[in-house]
Amino acid sequence: MKAIEGMQTRQTATPARPAFIGGSKRLFIGGKWLPPASGEEFDSINPADGLLIGRLPRGRAEDVDKAVAAARKAFEGEWSRWSPVERQRLLFRINDIMEQHAEELAVLETIDMGAPLSRTRATVNWISQLIRFFASCTMTATTETAQNSLPGRVMTLNHRTPLGVVGGIIPWNGPLGGQWWILGPTLATGCTCVLKPAEDASLSVLRFAELLVEAGVPDGVVNIVTGYGGEAGAALAAHPGIDKISFTGSTETGRKIVQASAGNVKRLQLELGGKSPDIVFADADLDLAVPGTAMGVFSNSGQICFAGTRLFVQRSVQDEFVERLKQFSAALKVGNGLDPGVDLGPLISGRQLDRVMDYVRIGSEEGAVLAAGGTRLGNELAQGFFVNPTVFSNVSNKMRIAREEIFGPVVSIVPFDTVDDALRLANDTEYGLGGGVWTRDLSTAHRVSQGIQSGVVWVNCYGLVDPAVGFGGRKMSGYGWKGSVEHVESFLSRKTVYMTLGTA
Repeated sequence: MKAIEGMQTRQTATPARPAFIGGSKRLFIGGKWLPPASGEEFDSINPADGLLIGRLPRGRAEDVDKAVAAARKAFEGEWSRWSPVERQRLLFRINDIMEQHAEELAVLETIDMGAPLSRTRATVNWISQLIRFFASCTMTATTETAQNSLPGRVMTLNHRTPLGVVGGIIPWNGPLGGQWWILGPTLATGCTCVLKPAEDASLSVLRFAELLVEAGVPDGVVNIVTGYGGEAGAALAAHPGIDKISFTGSTETGRKIVQASAGNVKRLQLELGGKSPDIVFADADLDLAVPGTAMGVFSNSGQICFAGTRLFVQRSVQDEFVERLKQFSAALKVGNGLDPGVDLGPLISGRQLDRVMDYVRIGSEEGAVLAAGGTRLGNELAQGFFVNPTVFSNVSNKMRIAREEIFGPVVSIVPFDTVDDALRLANDTEYGLGGGVWTRDLSTAHRVSQGIQSGVVWVNCYGLVDPAVGFGGRKMSGYGWKGSVEHVESFLSRKTVYMTLGTA
């Protein structure tokens, strides 16, 4: 998805409220909608106004046990006999049905997690691309003959078979699309899965489960357990019946998942925290670099794992750049994502708002200059979790606001002098998810893009992700690749067969 999509398409009227909003929801296990074993629920809140939009079941370990058992039964049952072309047709049916409900899904996602409709509509379009890519990968699980140097007539065959039951823990900053990094390869390869959406945003995942049923996904292939991370999420990560965990979230939680996975040495795919550098050289086209770097941070209200929140600007153009960035930021419209013309929506929760505002205070106390923003919005937005785009200048790379992931619309501008300075500062971090370079010089672009220690680097753009290419992280940003054939193959297990032909 493009990090600047919030600026691309503006709606002109407030859309209808989806029928799925409101009421108590259920867990989706074995093709049935079930109450949690505890009978407990918790509130789902619209971050734009603080109002209740539904009640979610509080799943715990017992519910996870049921979901894993249902997934295992499906994996070993009818689903295991589906051919690759049947799975491909299923993915195409899912895509057709999703496109019929595109507007409903976009509106539901906006109400549930706050992103403007311009972004969630673009997300639905991007999911269609994602599904089509995974549909093209259904033939990945091939069998190949392999050369060997054994005496006699011995044939060696390499099989790639579905790994088994996958546990997917989905973040709240884009659950509608985030679920497809797990659903896509699961359905393409013949695995089954148990999804645990974030407690702050689960509605779009539950609604999509209804569309999966309509498309003909067999019972138990996809299961959904909502609940808190420390309960349902922890139970899923440690469960001995799970063969692989795909997790997107904080580095702190990622460490816990690594520890929990040791019980049965399950495979892991971790997309964790980020504090990505975005480097602007003096020769950059500022007409592109200013909006590009700004939306590389502010898109989705800064709630993006690879947001370019450490903005390194060559000292000779720093003053001009800061002034232009201030003007651009002030022109962004912050508000309810359902309202026409909104560029940035709310933060996901009051808890996240408090965290962001605490970092604004910390930045000022550390001596950084608050050049723009840094305030919670009031008046008609007072009941929501809104903060305006925030720019800190004259930041040192040693300050907490330049080292710790804030996950909000806060950018720290750090000056530099030379290419060597830029690379040294960019790599002085425990994270390694993304990075950006803005320059007209081809040599500089090559040198810096090669030198940044991250899984992805964008040159004269930011945040582009193609499903066939994908992205991933280094260092404390996790491991495992999302997108590309490599991603699909991580849902497969390799088995080699040695077969004698005649007398050994």
